[in-house]
Amino acid sequence: MSESPSPFDGLAADYDDTFSDSAIGSTMRNAVWRRTAELWPSGSRVVELNCGTGVDAAWLRSHGVHVVATDAAAEMVAVARRRGVDARQLRAESLDELAVAGPFDGALSNFGGLNCVADIDAVVDGLAACVRPGGTVLLCVMGPVVPWEWMWYLLHGHPRKAFRRFARVTVWRGMQIRYPSIRTMRRLVAPSFDVGRVWALGALIPPSYVEPWARRYPRILASLARAERRIERWPGVAQLADHYVLEATRR
Repeated sequence: MSESPSPFDGLAADYDDTFSDSAIGSTMRNAVWRRTAELWPSGSRVVELNCGTGVDAAWLRSHGVHVVATDAAAEMVAVARRRGVDARQLRAESLDELAVAGPFDGALSNFGGLNCVADIDAVVDGLAACVRPGGTVLLCVMGPVVPWEWMWYLLHGHPRKAFRRFARVTVWRGMQIRYPSIRTMRRLVAPSFDVGRVWALGALIPPSYVEPWARRYPRILASLARAERRIERWPGVAQLADHYVLEATRR
């Protein structure tokens, strides 16, 4: 099914260089992969939303997981397919169209893909249609309260950027970006899913725009990553992270 052009089409060619292969991007992905390896053993079937260039899907496939990856951006899908991923151009709100290919053992949406979705209720309905009872969805969402962001932009003289997420909705390339709280996401998935683990991604690890600093101080970045993994589930930590990861089980 053909979809309308996405603001992410223009990022596809350079996305892996600017994020996937960056020091911060790789550190964050490794934290997510550690958890997906625990959730979905070899032989599992997973649907991915907002797959981007297919890095996560390719990694899962290399570990024996069968992935159907989706993204609204045609150029992202093209890069993912060149990586050997079963990628399909599909908006997250239209995920229910994949129900005929299910049931899936789980679903993944990584690195803020859901922040770009206007109708989260439609996404949750689609997840419920695709994922089997007992299956787990892992949703990595950009949160509204990020002290790292405050500090970085205030030090660089950009107070408006420092507190931009307080508005809960910002505009990027004509697209509205939302920053739902953990409480809001719990409520949104509640009709079909039971929320289990919620953990922090980017409470101590800096956001991706701090990459030049991270490359200068790789040992500090590695230390921050190890420390974050130790405290990722402490009360209140996920609420202060660049992303929080919400895991929920299909009823």
